[in-house]
Amino acid sequence: MSWVPEIFRSLADPTRLRIVLLLRAMELSVGELAQVLGQSQPRVSRHVKILIDAGLAERRKEGSWVFLSLGPPERVEPLFHLLDSWAAVEGEDPWAVADRARLAAVKADRAAAAERYFAQHASEWDELRSLHIAESEVEAAIARALGANEEGGRPVGRLVDIGTGTGRMIELFGPAANSALGIDRSPEMLRLARVKLTEAGIPATELRQGDMYALPLPSESADTVIIHQVLHYAQQPAAAIAEATRLLAPGGRLLIIDFAPHEREELRIRDAHARLGFADEAVLKWMSATGLKGRVVEHLRGGELTVTIWEGELSEARLKVVA
Repeated sequence: MSWVPEIFRSLADPTRLRIVLLLRAMELSVGELAQVLGQSQPRVSRHVKILIDAGLAERRKEGSWVFLSLGPPERVEPLFHLLDSWAAVEGEDPWAVADRARLAAVKADRAAAAERYFAQHASEWDELRSLHIAESEVEAAIARALGANEEGGRPVGRLVDIGTGTGRMIELFGPAANSALGIDRSPEMLRLARVKLTEAGIPATELRQGDMYALPLPSESADTVIIHQVLHYAQQPAAAIAEATRLLAPGGRLLIIDFAPHEREELRIRDAHARLGFADEAVLKWMSATGLKGRVVEHLRGGELTVTIWEGELSEARLKVVA
């Protein structure tokens, strides 16, 4: 409890209390906080440092941006319980009401940036989608593989989506998970994901910048890991699968969704695909090498490209063998 006085000292300034309440609503960059608060970025940064030192906020760098989120639940949840109790008696702080209104402008700016990005790249994505079965059928097959639509089916647990892109997998399966975290190397894609997940009513999802070969998560921190249409960008797919397996707790599972072997060489040149699909034997061999019991879930044929779903499960017995 030695950190309790530090928490109260950090909140002595009204601006820092406003920052904590804003981060309760959504992750924000320092620039976005400055926009809402009507203060300079250097001044906001000084306030943020005090909150970080008190364990009430955390910072994460994404490219040239710095994003802020709340500190660990054991620090912030008792604080919010206290604040909510006071608000019920005294009424909500007018500053908090005004800040929420200005936060809507930040959300609008994010949405506008996302629309511009999609408009620039829509033709490329539409052309790729036209080569394979409808995305809705792929997503339905992933749901079947996860048992997401089955009553009493296997729980998703802690979900990690590697190469989350626009956050579609989290949008679909995050609500059924105990927690959901998306990782992507691209800051632009993470900003798109924030917009889409907020619009979908899933604003509390955690999004982090990271590389598929060195994921910024501890071992055994996930129950379900998804790699959806990402592995074909990997120069070292076996290493990417090994790193994804590292995240799995005993009994966890890895789901890979990608193309079967094909000869569309233009995808390598135009879209930077490092691999022109994967044979079942190769994926299952890579899974086995990391201690996973792999299987082919489904081949989804349609159009010129076949989409395949592979699943690897990590049992406690196999974990002990490879440890």
